[in-house]
Amino acid sequence: MSQQILIAEDDEDIVELLSLYLTGEGFTVFSAGNGLQALERVEVERIDVAILDIMLPVLNGYDLLRKIREKHNFPVIILSAKDLDTDRILGLNLGADASLPKPFNPLEVVAYVKSALRRYYELGGNAAAEKSAVEKTTLTVGELELDLLKFILRRRGQIVPLTPAELKIVLKLMQSPGRVYTKAQLYACIGGELYESDDNTMMVHISNIRAKIEDDPSNPRYIKTVRGLGYKIEEH
Repeated sequence: MSQQILIAEDDEDIVELLSLYLTGEGFTVFSAGNGLQALERVEVERIDVAILDIMLPVLNGYDLLRKIREKHNFPVIILSAKDLDTDRILGLNLGADASLPKPFNPLEVVAYVKSALRRYYELGGNAAAEKSAVEKTTLTVGELELDLLKFILRRRGQIVPLTPAELKIVLKLMQSPGRVYTKAQLYACIGGELYESDDNTMMVHISNIRAKIEDDPSNPRYIKTVRGLGYKIEEH
């Protein structure tokens, strides 16, 4: 079965253009003209990547993203005519994996989709290799347990809802507790050269993770900032 892409966009010309390029690469494409239709499509189809316009009628892209992240963990790429850092950061805060401004190059969108899929599914392959090497199915740091078979993070036995990008960062850090990773190294594990590896984006991801795993995100117990270098996770 081919991988399935959802395009939530009310501009029919954009839908037609992206569908042409994506189907040409072998993807199955579903489209929705408003946020509610897109949400209904997510609930009945196996979606591998969603491409969301922010300015959707009925249910806007931000609200749609919130709804998706309540149940689903697949990569989400935002398309927005709002080319402001605040809008892009809001999308990342809500669980998006990447944001592209309009107008865009359709080849770049296809490249982002391929990269998101490759890294989302390669996360499983990398973790399986890690499991084989150390002969265990979980990584544990303090009260954090990362299931390498199901790719679920638990804290004190409770599931922590992480986005694909956040999960990849946590996996990288938990594989080598105490090791300092630069922002570029962490960015490489979630998006490589196709994602804009600016400081603000990584800071948003780290802030989101801390909000989910720390008792006091302002005074983190696990993910520490090493000033001028990057981040590390500490064992307890």
